Amino acid sequence: MLSYRHSFHAGNFADVLKHLVLIKILEHLRKKDNAFSCIDTHSGPGDYVLTGDYASKNKEFENGITQLWQLTDLPEDLNTYVKLIKKFNNTDSLLRYPGSPLIIQQFLRSKDHLSLYELHSTEIELLKTSVNRDRRIQAFHADGLSSAINLLPPKQHRGLVFIDPSYEIKSDYDLVTQSLIKMHKRFATGIYALWYPVIDRKRNQQLEHALKTSGLKNIQLVELGIKEDSPEHGMTSSGMIVINPPWTLAADMQKTLPWLSKTLGVDGAGSYRIETLVAE
Repeated sequence: MLSYRHSFHAGNFADVLKHLVLIKILEHLRKKDNAFSCIDTHSGPGDYVLTGDYASKNKEFENGITQLWQLTDLPEDLNTYVKLIKKFNNTDSLLRYPGSPLIIQQFLRSKDHLSLYELHSTEIELLKTSVNRDRRIQAFHADGLSSAINLLPPKQHRGLVFIDPSYEIKSDYDLVTQSLIKMHKRFATGIYALWYPVIDRKRNQQLEHALKTSGLKNIQLVELGIKEDSPEHGMTSSGMIVINPPWTLAADMQKTLPWLSKTLGVDGAGSYRIETLVAE
């Protein structure tokens, strides 16, 4: 939706999981010397000021990155994540939070490339400023789900498509599945990472069923919950569905998510899932 602003949710528990998985994929891509390409279909402004009007309204970051900020005994992958977020803050105080475009930018080498899509007319200008005329990055004022397919397969023949819709339009649940099938036909070896919220569990079950019956292979799901499912509580959990994931992803998440669900769970209601939806 053109009214959607991720700034309201920056740094919340969903971002913690989303960007933790994103970092694991980027580390995996960098292990080979060959160049890679990334596409971010719903980029947002790229950079978030947590003291600004949007982020400070509900302060969702307080049950996300804030809970991890000063801890010194973090699991290894969470320690990597927090250190990266700290690079964007010049003091010990948590004032800024980077979105996926700036996180991906940190992992790009001179030969790698990033394509960003943002439909909101204000957000796209902020995004262009955030990436600071980086020659490795192109930012497009367009709908990422419908436009990104034109970039596939990338000339690098390696890479990631990162899909992070708002789901304010309920048809997005069907649209992401249709888009993934189309993209996969053009770039079958690519990694696809899809974020989803849990607000109405029935919609998530329909999404999982659609992917299980799509014909796509090698699909893993990781999910983090902070409350029990309830239509009265807004987003209670969120997750990432990854096609062609790094082979260590499930094992890495098994080391991290139990700790994270216990730490961020509200009144002991934290939960997690690590599941193979479709085998290779």
